[in-house]
Amino acid sequence: MFQTLLKEVREYKRASIATPLFMLLEVLMETMIPYLMASIIDKGVNAGDLGHIYRVGGLMIVAAAIGLFAGMAGGRYGAKASAGLARNLRGSMFDHIQTFSFANIDKFSTAGLVTRLTTDVTNIQNAYQMMLRMMMRAPASMVCALVMAFTINARLASIYLVAVLFLGVILFFIIRHATRYFRMAFPKYDELNASVQENVSAIRVVKAYVREEHETTKFKKASENIYRIFVKAEHNVIFNAPLMQFTVYTCIILISWLGAKMIVSDTLTTGELMSLLTYCMNILMSLMMLSMVFVMLSMSTASAERICEVLNEKSDLSDPENPIMEVPDGSIAFHHVDFSYKKDSQEPVLQDINLDIHSGETIGIIGATGSAKSSLVSLISRLYDVSAGEVLVGGHNVKEYEMEALRNQVSVVLQNNVLFSGTIYDNLRWGNLQATDKECQEACRLACADEFIHTFPQGYDTRIEQGGNNVSGGQKQRLCVARALLKKPKILILDDSTSAVDTATDAKIRRAFREEIPDTTKLIIAQRISSVQDADRILVLEEGRINGFGTHKELLAGNAIYREVYESQTKGGGDFDEKKEV
Repeated sequence: MFQTLLKEVREYKRASIATPLFMLLEVLMETMIPYLMASIIDKGVNAGDLGHIYRVGGLMIVAAAIGLFAGMAGGRYGAKASAGLARNLRGSMFDHIQTFSFANIDKFSTAGLVTRLTTDVTNIQNAYQMMLRMMMRAPASMVCALVMAFTINARLASIYLVAVLFLGVILFFIIRHATRYFRMAFPKYDELNASVQENVSAIRVVKAYVREEHETTKFKKASENIYRIFVKAEHNVIFNAPLMQFTVYTCIILISWLGAKMIVSDTLTTGELMSLLTYCMNILMSLMMLSMVFVMLSMSTASAERICEVLNEKSDLSDPENPIMEVPDGSIAFHHVDFSYKKDSQEPVLQDINLDIHSGETIGIIGATGSAKSSLVSLISRLYDVSAGEVLVGGHNVKEYEMEALRNQVSVVLQNNVLFSGTIYDNLRWGNLQATDKECQEACRLACADEFIHTFPQGYDTRIEQGGNNVSGGQKQRLCVARALLKKPKILILDDSTSAVDTATDAKIRRAFREEIPDTTKLIIAQRISSVQDADRILVLEEGRINGFGTHKELLAGNAIYREVYESQTKGGGDFDEKKEV
């Protein structure tokens, strides 16, 4: 785990090394000051030697200045190293997530990934800064103070040693119990973020159904879970401060009492007693700093494990050693394909699929909800890998292609149409970054999107809000189709992506496909027979199996499911604007 995290230090290694070195220098200077102060009291003030006071006082000023500089430099480099680690962690996690297959993404919830990229990384950043600064400063300060204390008076210094051992044992048990609760707390952040994300993204539905109170209750419950766990953790950690205070005051009383007796018996000087009391505070403050570090480490351990889960997750999909970089044509073949979303699934989603689709064909796909229509087309662009059999595109197994090369030639307009913040032009150029304004406008003409774009005051420069909330469902679908067309793919897949478009516009889009992109293989998933009946062939799926495959006329004559759907949709005069089709 630590090796995985430390790999991300990269260009901040120098800052990570410089920070503890400056902390060590600061500690050495701080340790010298009580020793010099004792010399001033015993050899300067008590002896009346003003020159000694000036000389040693000057050394104290120099030591304080060096310590101040070292502390500032350590803080600067520590902040740089920890913030740099956090930046690299977020970058590496985000880049790694981009390589995930859909199956990998399904393993982590969206809210869970957001928590890992934000809260968990922030915990690591804070812990790393404390490790670089406090983990060097606190032990070094404690050891130096103990050495100097034993040098002055071993008998009194033994009190410190006992106190350190006592607090060390107590601290171990406190942190051990607290860590267990911290590990339970951070997964609860996922639930909290999921509640917020779901509420904000579906706020229109929440308000439409007047479910604000229900959502508020759900959020409070998730927040309450985190509160309870942290309270339990803090109940353990809270004992740390009073125990520290008790030990500090006990040490001060014992050293003052025994030290005063030694001064009276001339076995200890006043300056030495002052130094011992100062070292007492140094030692116990170092212990308090260490306890804070251990509390932070116990919190960050859970975060580190969650981050490493993402970084160490291996994508189910990978490019072959010598991938094919060019897709010859848009032909598609399924040979005895079985598919399951989970490897241990008893019942496959797709069973024994055999298909041969010629390049340039238009294939309609229909079937009841849950018949695995979307699953079937997801295998073509290798969003998932088959469980058995093989899928061929352009005569080659999809596993033989470089995934980027394959997906650049397979445009998919999914059921859930997504638009991003930016202008219409920005969204269209997701399909082709180098597309000219003219090419964007032509794609919109084919997708019948230019009809409504021209009604906007700013036209193609109209800004789309996050998620496309300022355009209708049908407008969003047409923009997504235009974006897919800009890729100029060899295969175009429309996964129920014109369901919010009226049948007249749907017919215009299909006619444009026939006339303008005849060489592109088109797979159209639809619920309306009118959307697929003029396709070259139509595939009927039932519970993950092929129930029928043929032309509209062939299926009407020989496929009961297709005939039943056709009759149910056309009974009573057909679609409301069927006569407007061109």
